[in-house]
Amino acid sequence: MMSYINSLLLLFGFFLPVATSWAQSSCPADFSQISTQCIANSTQVKFAETPFALNPELQDDIFFYKTPSGQVGKLKVISSLTTKEECTLYLDAVTYGGDRIFIPNSSITITRANNWLKERIFLDKEGSSALELVWNKNQCVAVLSKGVQIGKYFDQKMDDTRLWKQSYDILYYAPAVLIFIAIFIIVRVFMEEQDKFKTQEALEDAENTAKVKNQPFFIKVTRPFYKRYFLPMTQGKNKQKYRTKYRQKLANAGLSKDMSPEEFMALKFFMILGGPFAFLTVRFIMEETWSLSITPVMGIIGYMYPDIWLSGLIKKRSDEILRAMPFIIDMLALSVEAGLDFMAAIQRVIEKAPPSALNEEFESLIRETKIGSSRAEGLRQLGWRVNIIEINSFCATLIATDSVGASIGPLLKQLSTELRVKRSSRAEQAGATAATKILIPMIFFILPAVLVAIFAPMVLKMMTGQM
Repeated sequence: MMSYINSLLLLFGFFLPVATSWAQSSCPADFSQISTQCIANSTQVKFAETPFALNPELQDDIFFYKTPSGQVGKLKVISSLTTKEECTLYLDAVTYGGDRIFIPNSSITITRANNWLKERIFLDKEGSSALELVWNKNQCVAVLSKGVQIGKYFDQKMDDTRLWKQSYDILYYAPAVLIFIAIFIIVRVFMEEQDKFKTQEALEDAENTAKVKNQPFFIKVTRPFYKRYFLPMTQGKNKQKYRTKYRQKLANAGLSKDMSPEEFMALKFFMILGGPFAFLTVRFIMEETWSLSITPVMGIIGYMYPDIWLSGLIKKRSDEILRAMPFIIDMLALSVEAGLDFMAAIQRVIEKAPPSALNEEFESLIRETKIGSSRAEGLRQLGWRVNIIEINSFCATLIATDSVGASIGPLLKQLSTELRVKRSSRAEQAGATAATKILIPMIFFILPAVLVAIFAPMVLKMMTGQM
């Protein structure tokens, strides 16, 4: 790695003096800063006895010229005006003749009233060189007297990129070479770590095959990116606050086996870039003209989206557990009354009940008790992982009953009855609010369609009668 960096520094040290000397040899674009030595030694201008037609695009163009006597000069077009009745050229010119400086007139005009008689200004004090304005083929043309050569130095129509390329070729290509070398070094470093990362990932997938298959699609898509590039940013001693905040939320959503709090924070950081990327991709595919100013906002939305997604998973899992609770608790009550102890009854429920989130939590409870946790501690952990009032009440009741040695069979039957009543109450409440919720789509979608269906025939009939 150090050898690549040293090579990069040596190459940069080679390009910098060459580029600087090249830039210093070029004439400046500022008309007032152009010297006689620069004009005499200029290699950027091709001198020739070439006339040029007046047009608005000449504004701010700079020309160099040479007289037959060896004098050199510079000329800047301030503006030009061409109409059917008059042609005018406004300019700023300076002629250098040894130690002497000659400044020609700053304007020249010809008119139709004078039959377009040509007009001239002299470029030197002796009057041997001149710039003439003539009417030629329905346009005004600036013509130099015989022997005077002129060449364009600066063209205002040239954009900044083209001017940079022409004047500073080395400065233009040197950064491109350096960027290429930097990308090559970065890619090489990543390629060296590629095999190591793939091996580690293969081992993790082999150990957690079932877990990987059941992962949410959002995690499957984003995991290779946030785990490799953003996870190191979230691992540190000062991240305890975020670990505490997201550890229980991930457990409530059933993701504690799929990702750690550090990985969830890495996912949030990744979505700062993933949000704008998804927006630009959709914009390109759909060929929309959405404003690019939305892109930073998509970064903020991307950072917030994992929290919204996690809250949705928690609510969905809570509803699934509440739906499954009455049936599972009935099975627990029957198993306990049949003579099984509480843990054996839970094992029987896991085997017989349909798959659900509550079954998964009972499996975790069985595993914890097998590795040494007490029944009370396992139930407390169950309540912490689910974090639903009904489950917390269920766990607290079982812990209290177990501590006094009372029978839990009648208690489970009573609890099952209460849960069924609450479930019916929730269903009635949801049905009562459905009528209110459906008003919004009715007002904005159904009602306009009904009004159109009623009044459209009447409007058409009236229009037809008028015609």
